[in-house]
Amino acid sequence: MSTDRPRVSARIAAISESATLAVDAKAKALKAAGRPVIGFGAGEPDFPTPAYIVEAAVEACRVPRFHKYTPAGGLPELRSAVAEKTARDSGYAVDASQVLITNGGKQAVYQSFAALLDPGDEVLVPTPYWTTYPESIKLAGGVPVTVVADETTGYRVTVDQLEAARTERTKVLLFVSPSNPTGAVYTREQVEEIGRWAAGHGLWVLTDEIYEHLVYGDAEFHSMPAVVPELADRTVIVNGVAKTYAMTGWRVGWMIGPQDVIKAAANLQSHATSNVANVSQAAALAAVTGDLSAVAEMRAAFDRRRRTIVQMLNEIPGVVCPEPKGAFYAYPSVKALLGTEIRGRRPQTSVELASLILEEAEVALVPGEAFGTPGYFRLSYALGDDDLVEGVSRVGKLFS
Repeated sequence: MSTDRPRVSARIAAISESATLAVDAKAKALKAAGRPVIGFGAGEPDFPTPAYIVEAAVEACRVPRFHKYTPAGGLPELRSAVAEKTARDSGYAVDASQVLITNGGKQAVYQSFAALLDPGDEVLVPTPYWTTYPESIKLAGGVPVTVVADETTGYRVTVDQLEAARTERTKVLLFVSPSNPTGAVYTREQVEEIGRWAAGHGLWVLTDEIYEHLVYGDAEFHSMPAVVPELADRTVIVNGVAKTYAMTGWRVGWMIGPQDVIKAAANLQSHATSNVANVSQAAALAAVTGDLSAVAEMRAAFDRRRRTIVQMLNEIPGVVCPEPKGAFYAYPSVKALLGTEIRGRRPQTSVELASLILEEAEVALVPGEAFGTPGYFRLSYALGDDDLVEGVSRVGKLFS
């Protein structure tokens, strides 16, 4: 028997490690070793999960039915609550049968693509993109087609750009607003224009609404199928409790879509993971049926930090940072710094520049290569105010 065949399948070997989690892990390892590293890598709120949600989970631990298997597609009461929450928050009416509870938003993203794509189907991916999107598309057999927007347009793609990238193999448009990694938020008019374009060409839309409640200033969140009702039968929404309720570790997300797609994804999930942990589902039920006062407090803190980080970044020579309107990320261009001498070195890429900053300033940033656009950094401002100011100040001193 031949022993020279690869030990790991080509399909899985082609998957890249999550760059954001890798940067966060490196920063934590350096801190554990005694280095005063400040990390801007992880995309998670620095607040604890609200107490009433934790108490619901504690109580759920005592409920015998939660010690057993429950329906793979989610607790019926949670599916109903997600449907009601969707109508409340975005004006989009769906039935509980159109909801599938998943192990976090990432499982929702992958299962959506797996349910929609056949080998060779193309997905239009507005870029900069969250690192998981292209990996999930490829794992599902699809082909990600990047559509790049830059700081001159606030990182928002246009219908003309999308049309230029569309081919006969295009099946899905990925749409994300508010955006990770840029914080871009599309206006209602832009959402409607893009949605009507997609509907006119018979495309599916996968819209990620995980940051729906984190918008600032005069920006507003708009759900595409609510704005463009004729798209409803060809739209899959992915969402979850992670960002809104500071529940990243609880691992509860969901898909919302046409019943045939949801049934197909539920079949996949029944073999992949079965039900989401029941205690986490009980916590999520408390979250989505409660009020939004906790997120209002977090949003106020994020808004304050947002204004601080943008001002500080734009004061650094060679850095250009548009004002993010949503989520909790800043995405500055550092292209003007590449090739310049810094502490005796001339970094040529944002990866090299990020490495230099970590070594010299003890600040961890995620380079733009991870998001499909070299020459940029993503900085999460979901960290304490003092650490934020200290971290950006260190970077500024490095370049002064």
